Amino acid sequence: MTALAGRIPAASLVLLGILSVQVGSALAKQLFDEVGSFGTVALRLCFAAAVLLALWRPSLRIERRAWTVVLTYGLVLGLMNLCFYLSLDRLPLGIAVTIEFLGPLAVALAGSRRWLDGVWVLLAGGGVVLLMEGRGALDTVGVLLALAAGAFWGLYIVVGAALGRHTTEGNGLALGMVVAAAVAVPVGVADSGTALLEPWVLAAGLGVALLSSVIPYTLDLEALRRMPPRVFGILMSLEPAAAALIGLALLGETLSWSQWVAVLCVVAASAGATRGA
Repeated sequence: MTALAGRIPAASLVLLGILSVQVGSALAKQLFDEVGSFGTVALRLCFAAAVLLALWRPSLRIERRAWTVVLTYGLVLGLMNLCFYLSLDRLPLGIAVTIEFLGPLAVALAGSRRWLDGVWVLLAGGGVVLLMEGRGALDTVGVLLALAAGAFWGLYIVVGAALGRHTTEGNGLALGMVVAAAVAVPVGVADSGTALLEPWVLAAGLGVALLSSVIPYTLDLEALRRMPPRVFGILMSLEPAAAALIGLALLGETLSWSQWVAVLCVVAASAGATRGA
C-alpha cells in the first residue's frame, strides 16, 4: 500500500483518508442493530490491532517512559472510539463528527493570543448554536458523548505527538492499538456475546477496521512525509463536511439548511485556526 500511495499526490492521500474514515463510520453504523456500538468498536479495534501488528511487528523492548506513552495513547484511543460510536448511535454521522471536531479545533486554538483566533472561536460557537437549533431536537446524551469523543480526540493529538517522539515508524501505533483493543473488546464481548462471531459480522468488522483505521492512518503517515503539517490540518478540516455528505449518500441522513451552515462554520473555523497555527 505504501508503494502505491507514493505515486498519489499528497493532497489526494489526505482526501482519500477522509473518505475512507467516513465510509467506514457509515458501515459501522449498519452494524449497530446486530452487535450494538460496543460490539462494533470491539471489532474495529481488534481487527485494526491484528493488521497493524502484522504490518509493523513491533518490538516489546522499549523504554519504560515510552511504554507509559503507549499505554496512555491506547487508553485515549479506545475511549475516543467508544464515545464516538455511542454518539453515532444517537446522532446523524455529519452532526456527530462536527461536534467531535471541536476537540481538535480547541487544540489548534489553545494558548493563542492572536485576535483573529477569537474570530474562529466565535465562528465555531455560532456553528454549534445553529447545530443545536436545527430541524428536530438532537439527542442530549448523543451530543454529550460526541463532546467527550472530541475531548479525547484533542488528547489523542497531544499524546500522539509524544508517541511520535518516543517510538519509531508504526511501532507505537501498533502497540497503542493493542491497548485500545484491550479496553474495548471486553466491553464489546460482554454487551454483544456470540453475535460477534457471525461470519458476516466478522467480515463487516474487518471492513470497518480497514476503512476507519488501517487505510487512513497509512495514507496520513505518507501524506505527512510530503506536506507541511499546516496544510495537512487545513485539508483535514473538511472532515465534518465529508461526514455530512457520506451520511446523506449512504445512510439517507438529511440535515436542515441551518445544520449545513453549522457544519460549514466549524469547517471554516478549523481551517482558519490551523492555517494561523
